[in-house]
Amino acid sequence: MTTLRAAGGSDVGMVRSNNEDQLIVADPLFAVADGMGGHAGGEVAALTAVEALRRAFDDDHSATGLVSATLRANRAVWERGQQDAKLHGMGTTLCALALVVEDDEQLLAIVNVGDSRAYRLHDGELEQLTEDHSLINDLLREGQISEDEAAVHPQRHVLSRVIGVDPNVEVDCLQLLPLVGDRYVLCSDGLTREVSDGQMASVLRRLADPKEVVKELIAQARASGGNDNITVVVVDVADDDDRSESASEALASEPAPAPASHEAEHPEGHEEKGPSSPSPASVVAQETAPKSPRTPILTLRTVLFLLVLVAVLAGAALAVGVYARASYFVGVGPGQKVTIYKGRSGGVLWFKPTVDSVTPYSLSELQAQAQEEVKANKPESSSGAARDYVSRNLAPTTTTTSLP
Repeated sequence: MTTLRAAGGSDVGMVRSNNEDQLIVADPLFAVADGMGGHAGGEVAALTAVEALRRAFDDDHSATGLVSATLRANRAVWERGQQDAKLHGMGTTLCALALVVEDDEQLLAIVNVGDSRAYRLHDGELEQLTEDHSLINDLLREGQISEDEAAVHPQRHVLSRVIGVDPNVEVDCLQLLPLVGDRYVLCSDGLTREVSDGQMASVLRRLADPKEVVKELIAQARASGGNDNITVVVVDVADDDDRSESASEALASEPAPAPASHEAEHPEGHEEKGPSSPSPASVVAQETAPKSPRTPILTLRTVLFLLVLVAVLAGAALAVGVYARASYFVGVGPGQKVTIYKGRSGGVLWFKPTVDSVTPYSLSELQAQAQEEVKANKPESSSGAARDYVSRNLAPTTTTTSLP
């Protein structure tokens, strides 16, 4: 039986007046959510997401069940936003870890949407397990900007995937064997923006008690500026039902690999042990297996299949393009100018938002609530609706000018 030991904590930080983060520490489910949407929107989004996740996961303790629970959390946040105009467009990140059962075996499943992260400390080495769903990370992955440019990019906080902004969302999921001694960390970006991976690893190695780790990481984030809410969950694998010992014994008992040669025989009865890559013996077998007769590279059936595949991919790309461009939002452009963008906030795949028009107004000329909504990129159905929104939300002292 796998046994987990965990602790979690959340802090408002040194700058914010309210905490838009939420967390779950309820074995076998652990999660962090970082809400966004201005005023109460972020708090409502994060709370709605974790409550829906907890209820839905209770129905199915599998990896598929965890993904399904995340999708239900997304739907719950989206529906709540549709019911209340003040909450429209709110969203939240969500990163969760759960002990699940797959084929009668206990595993750890991790899901992620947004830029809240999951890390693992294994044999003293810290590894980031999740990938940030952000505009900057997309640009870095595509090689369009450098790490130095990313650090100061004006859109470095724009997310490309969020819980609750749309009725459907793509969920990343991975599964890992729970090994005794491994330590997992779930956290909001209020920690990772202030505390480096090296600093985090040092704390995780130095302190044994998860509660003390949580306190120390939050304290370091506050000391480094605490510019955002800080939420941390630490999960230790305290017992793995001797899985680690069995894996070590299996590796120690494996014979040393024979030198690779074309005369090597296929080993009979070989089984892979644990989550590692194929053993050297199995690799030799793969390399020296008899080659099948060479077949023609291109046949008529292959050509027809490729043509159909190209047509399907082109149709899919067109559908994504229509979806990505069939929306507008009001945001903040260069010089703090209120700007109307065509596309979806954060972009969809390679379709990035473009400037539809730049209004004559600065952000400070809007009403206070509208300023927060515009900072969070206020979605609208059309260019005209976006212009109407700006006109309706000008501060009383601002002289209204008809937008073109």
